[in-house]
Amino acid sequence: MKMKNKREVQMESRKALKESLKAKRRGEPDLSRIEATKTVKPTILIVCEGENTEPSYFRQFKLTSATIKPIGEGYNTISLVKRAVKLSKEKSYDQVWCVFDADPKPDNPQQAKNFIDAINLAKKKNFGIAYSNQAFEYWLILHLDDHQGGGMNRTDYNDKINKLLKPFGLSYDGEGNKIINEDFFEILDGFDKKTSKERKRLAIERAERNYNRFDHTNPANEESSTTVFRLVEELLKYI
Repeated sequence: MKMKNKREVQMESRKALKESLKAKRRGEPDLSRIEATKTVKPTILIVCEGENTEPSYFRQFKLTSATIKPIGEGYNTISLVKRAVKLSKEKSYDQVWCVFDADPKPDNPQQAKNFIDAINLAKKKNFGIAYSNQAFEYWLILHLDDHQGGGMNRTDYNDKINKLLKPFGLSYDGEGNKIINEDFFEILDGFDKKTSKERKRLAIERAERNYNRFDHTNPANEESSTTVFRLVEELLKYI
């Protein structure tokens, strides 16, 4: 048997090395061909009944991993949800939420029907539902007061909120511009001294507790309650 000389051994060694490198390349991705992809943030459309209160509240949420688009439409109950349906078709959204009230207090059969129809249509369209009975301001009250869910007329909300804000040297123009300014939101977003809990977390706990006291066969009669806590819980996932 002929012995290989040194040169032949070196050539075979180089050939084996080349084959090994080729095999390795075939098993690995070609990084030069991988295009950088952008992480697209989900967009959440929030269609609100109020033109000032709700949008001014939701706009102050500082989301880091989602884009929020609160719109104050001035529509109510069923007409608001129909408006949300139209907006959802004009542009693609990852989530659509409808924020509306029992308008004003659904003791009128037609008003109660509109309120129930709005809830049912929103469910059918797979929209999130953040309703309040009687009004959105009840959600704000729960940040500062452990209201137990009994009847509270919306005409009393403004005085109640301002009484709660007085120790902070703030006021809320609930009968005027109805805007939740930065100072008011900072209070809502702060900590409760008695419990050392975040006020928004307290509001969520209180709202959910009050909501669960009803059987939900007729939300038009479930005063006082709000499901805004569900929307806020969802937004907190993206902060």
